[in-house]
Amino acid sequence: MDSLSSFLGKKKSVSKGVLWAVIGAVFMSLDPLFIRSSGVSGYDTVFLFGLYTSVSMAILVQQQEKRSIISVIRRDGWPLVLTSLLMLGSATAFVLSVKKTTVANAFMIQAATPAVAALLGWLLLKEKTKTTTWLAIIGVTIGVGIVVQGSLGSIHWKGDLLALVSVFCVAMIFTVLRKYPEMNRIALVGLGGFLLAVSMFMSAQPATYSWKTWGVMAVMGLLTAPLGRVAGMMATRYIKASEVTLTLMLQNVLAPVLAWYIFDEVPSLSTILGGGLLFSTVLLYTLSLVFRENSTA
Repeated sequence: MDSLSSFLGKKKSVSKGVLWAVIGAVFMSLDPLFIRSSGVSGYDTVFLFGLYTSVSMAILVQQQEKRSIISVIRRDGWPLVLTSLLMLGSATAFVLSVKKTTVANAFMIQAATPAVAALLGWLLLKEKTKTTTWLAIIGVTIGVGIVVQGSLGSIHWKGDLLALVSVFCVAMIFTVLRKYPEMNRIALVGLGGFLLAVSMFMSAQPATYSWKTWGVMAVMGLLTAPLGRVAGMMATRYIKASEVTLTLMLQNVLAPVLAWYIFDEVPSLSTILGGGLLFSTVLLYTLSLVFRENSTA
């Protein structure tokens, strides 16, 4: 009876982790729509994102913990501060990459995150990575290679490089969260947003923003972006960092499709082929996570 309860509990946990990761992917796939619609520079976009995020997350922490975000940061200590600094790096690099390269390139390069997360988990946490995960990573790596090959020698190389910086930071965030599963994810995103706003304040020009800019970034900074990141981080409580980042790659397919539809940003043939491989890999792997426990019944 105890073994059955343990099995059902584990199965439920895996499903929860996948669900959180899918929700995070859907929300984060909307990021480039707001970034492109903001009408301001990359630094101004980062500033507004950080400003709104710090406010919304501080309010959520107060409601959740019944204490201030400062108290939660003190309680969780250096791991929370470290991951917030990593969020500063990842968010800044990501926003600037979307400004300097195509949405498809920026998001497809993000697909390298699982490989980096798996490697960091193996090196730092001594985690065993399942064969299915490595097979999925191989498929993802091939897909990324197809996408990047199509942009070699173009003017987008700076944006592509920034996307790679963001990949490393995100992989490190999920690795640290896996090590400290009880860390408050909302406070992490809130502190990260505050650091973003402070670091970009001197470069930003808020007096020049239109009401449209304030409104567009309010939707992103107060709702979709922080909630997407919190959902992705919540998934690490139930499944491995490499598994979370692989499921989150659904955003790498959704975002280019949305950019194609809304901004008429037609992806290249290599992006379409690589994206198709990525989508197929992520779909099959996500389904394997949900039903994996059934095979051991």
